[in-house]
Amino acid sequence: MATLLPCQPRGFRLPGCARALAFIAAVVVCPPGLASEDWRPRLIEIPAGAFITGSDAAEREYAYRLDEAAYGSPVTREQGWYDSEAPRAEQSTAAYFITATPITNRQYAAFVRATGHRAPGVDRATWQSYGLIHPYGRTLRHAWVKGRPPAGRDEHPVVLVNHADAVAYSAWLTKRTGKRWRLPTEAEWEKAARGRDGRYFPWGNDYDPARLNSHDRGPFDTQPVGSYPQGASPFGLLDAAGQVFEWTATRAGDGHAIVKEGSWDDKGCGVCRSAARHPRPLAIKHILIGLRLVREP
Repeated sequence: MATLLPCQPRGFRLPGCARALAFIAAVVVCPPGLASEDWRPRLIEIPAGAFITGSDAAEREYAYRLDEAAYGSPVTREQGWYDSEAPRAEQSTAAYFITATPITNRQYAAFVRATGHRAPGVDRATWQSYGLIHPYGRTLRHAWVKGRPPAGRDEHPVVLVNHADAVAYSAWLTKRTGKRWRLPTEAEWEKAARGRDGRYFPWGNDYDPARLNSHDRGPFDTQPVGSYPQGASPFGLLDAAGQVFEWTATRAGDGHAIVKEGSWDDKGCGVCRSAARHPRPLAIKHILIGLRLVREP
């Protein structure tokens, strides 16, 4: 009996009949649709030390004015979207690694296939119980079918996952790699997104809709991760403003956790600042919420 070869990296070519054998091996050994190492998120190292967290009155006023210009009304000010942000202050963290982008459908698919965990999606009744402005039909382009990601969206951020799904995915990565993976705390997320100097956005203090995926310029949907390299943070974090909100490990009262970042559906975009924070129910599966993970050294 021939010995099966391990999965070959994407783009790897073997000569002659060895190529055919490698293909057979990939079909047998690799999860369907995944090349070797596609399941492993790329990491960025965040050094230990201090950074500026939170916001002051001037930053929050800037955020509200951005929103008012976009919405044509003070709706976010009236609802106090940014009033609960932590005061601007210096905070320190230990060193850690964080995924360079939000977790993609392709990466999450390896977990679903390996464990049988429920695929991302939500039924109509549950969605309607959330009381959101988005119609149920809008979820369908993000929902998985028969355990597979939507066609053409392998490199888009995975969404329609609740907090428990994110924790389960991190536990699987921990078991598979022998290193501890977990959701970032709010402080860890914020440091990676804005750097040490307390800038409003990953790239600086001035809002620039060309640097992120938001409602201000479209395309009014998720995009492949890393599509906005001009919006990178000082540490090299990508998609750290706009695209999708991301779960954190930081709780916000009973049954809620903080999400960060803003999304493709937000305009203004005060909510896309690194200091912005919003509590969301742990159980919610939203088309605007994905995840990013920390790996401990």
